[in-house]
Formats: sequence, C-alpha cells, structure tokens
Amino acid sequence: MTLPRTAHRRLATSMALAMALGVSSFAVAQAADDLKDKQKQVEREVRGAQRDLDESSADLQEATARLDAARDQLATAKTELATARGKVEVAQERDAQMQAELAAAEAALAAAEAALTQGRADAEAQREQVASTVADMYSEGDPELIAFSSLLDAESTEELTRRNGVRDVIVGQEARAYDELKAAEVLLQVQEQQVSAARDDVAAKRQAAAEHLSLMQALEAEEQAAKDSVVSLVLERRDAQEGARKARARDAAKLREHLAEQKKIEEMLKRRAARALARQRAQARSQSSGTSTGLLLKPVDGYVTSPFGYREHPIYHYWGLHDGVDFGGGCGTPLRAAAPGRVVSSYWSDVYGHRLIIDNGAMAGVGLATIYNHASSYNVGVGDQVQEGQVIGYEGSTGWSTGCHLHFTVMANGKAVDPMNWF
Repeated sequence: MTLPRTAHRRLATSMALAMALGVSSFAVAQAADDLKDKQKQVEREVRGAQRDLDESSADLQEATARLDAARDQLATAKTELATARGKVEVAQERDAQMQAELAAAEAALAAAEAALTQGRADAEAQREQVASTVADMYSEGDPELIAFSSLLDAESTEELTRRNGVRDVIVGQEARAYDELKAAEVLLQVQEQQVSAARDDVAAKRQAAAEHLSLMQALEAEEQAAKDSVVSLVLERRDAQEGARKARARDAAKLREHLAEQKKIEEMLKRRAARALARQRAQARSQSSGTSTGLLLKPVDGYVTSPFGYREHPIYHYWGLHDGVDFGGGCGTPLRAAAPGRVVSSYWSDVYGHRLIIDNGAMAGVGLATIYNHASSYNVGVGDQVQEGQVIGYEGSTGWSTGCHLHFTVMANGKAVDPMNWF
C-alpha cells in the first residue's frame, strides 16, 4: 500500500469528510478495495501454487547441493573414463606393435642361430679338410724340400720351369686350404656376433614388452576404476534425486502447515485492525521518531538484499510474491521495533524460524502490524508493550534461510504491503 506524504493528507481529508457526513464512505471504499485486493491475492496464490517463500529448508539445500555435486562429479567421471579408454586404446595399439617387433626379433634370432650352427659345421668341415690336405702333403716329406730337390735334379731349363710350376701348385694348395679355413673362422665369428646382437635385441624387446604389460595393466585398472566411479556416481545421483524429492515433499507439507498458520494470523490481524479502527478513527501520527521520515522506523541497520514484490526464488527458482523486504546486516545485528505496539505472537516456524508479530494499532487509517522473521532470538514476549526503536531481538538465519538476514513484513488490515512505502 503506497502512502507518501501527499497521500496522508488526502487520506486525512477523506476521513474528515466522511465523519462530517456521518457516513463512512471511506470505510465502504476501503472495504471494496480490500475485497478487490483479496481477490487478487487469491488469484496470485492459485497462480503461484504456494510460491511465497524466501528460501528453502536446510534439508532441501543439502539435498540439492548433493545432487548438484553428483551431477558435476558424474560429468567429470565420464570425462575421466573417456580419457582412460583412450589411453588403453593407444596402449593396445602400441602393445600390438611391440608384439610384432618382438616376433620379428625372435625370428631374426632363430635365423642367426641357425646360420651360426651351419657356420660352425662348415668351419669344422674346413678344419678337417685342411688337416687331411696337410697330412697328405707331408706324408711324402716337407713340400718345400721336395720341390727344392726336384729343382736341383732338373737337367734343362724347360724341366726346371716345369718342376717350379709343380712346386707352386703344391705350395698354393696348402695356402688355399689355410685361407679357406681362415675365412670360415672369420665368418663364424661374425655369425656369433650377429647371434649375440639378436639375443640382446630380443631381450630388450621382451623387457620393453613386460614393462608395457605393466603399463597396460595399470591403464586397464584406471579404466575399471573410472567405470566404477561412473556407476557409483550414477547411483549417487539417483539417490540424491530421491533425497531431493523427499525433501521437497517434506517442505511442501511444512509449507501447507505454514500457510494454514499464516491464514490464521491474517484473520487475527484483520480482527485486531477492525477493533483498533473502531476505537480510533484518527489520522496517522504526524511525528516520527529518530531519523525516520515516515510512519515506521527501519527495523535494522542494514541494506536491502531483496525487495517486496514478485521475484525468482533463490533456491527453487520459481516466480512468486516475496511478501516482505529482506535486510542484510550480519548475524547478531540488533532488531528494533519499527513502531510502538504490543507483541501478539512469538513462535517457531519451520519456514520463518523465530518469528515475532507486533500489533501496532491504527495508523494512517489502517490496522497495522509488523512481523520479524529468521531472528536468532527475541528478548520480548507475547503481551509485552514495545516502543519505537526498542531492541526486540537479533538478526539470525533460522528456518528456511540461506544466510543471516531479517525478513520484515508489514500487514495493513491483515494484508501484506510493501514496507518501503512506510519508512
């Protein structure tokens, strides 16, 4: 309800005129307005489907946080699983390549060992051939002496030439036999070196294959762990969803209880407002207390964190009416009575936490009440008379709250109005 200073004057004039005429035309108009407002209120409640809460319960916050965490962790786990699978695929390709290289090395080793065996046999045969040749040659004496003796016995130049050729043949046969043996031994040495190198190559490839097998096993274990993590997180997400659903159901039940209690409070405040107006047909007081420039004193030294009106719910993210003004200020900040009045209710609400209702009586032609929510505690109780500016409690975060704040509600004739129009 908007009541700037000019509206106060218009309202006072209307009331004076109505009283002078003896007919409360203002009351009739006010009743009509109240009826229209009530109709709009019902329509908002139908459209909003109980969407008039400030925050959510701690259970739902925890369940929602758990669900969000499970979703985030599941996305990360899926990425890790894809990465692990990629590593395993690369390792499998490398393993196939290494197995092929090992098979080739083992084949080369087998061929080198076969060649070495054949080389040893050939060298042994060559040794036997040399031994036989030398034995045959020396069975008749020293080949060099025999050749020299035959040269001395030559009777002509032609015979000398012929006998010298025979000598060369004999000596050449011996040299060739030794050369062939030497070549066979050199080849055998090369083959032994080749076998040694092939064995070293096979050993290195077997060692590399064994190390890669260990890597493969580690990567496969990593992949299995990633799979298990995904399965676990899928189950966790399912459980978190079920937990959130149950928490919402519990919240809905508490909300229904709260709304029923709220209806009772509204009806009670309407009755008190009617009685107050019947007793006091007067204008809103003209003076203000402290630094207040309107009818009400701000209840807390803090900044507005959420205004009155329709907004997106900070937890449920629906669009609904926020029936008060949220003030920050910090835990333990003193809460002050916005106007003089009497405490008519003080109780615990699962939704609003520690709640205090003060009936401020007739002000500006309406029955006014102020409600303080989420306090850590109050130092006044039902029946206490309070003065404007009196410390009545301390800011807290009880009930459905995401942090220390005051949810301040102003009720005019039992209907929530924008508190900012009353300061």
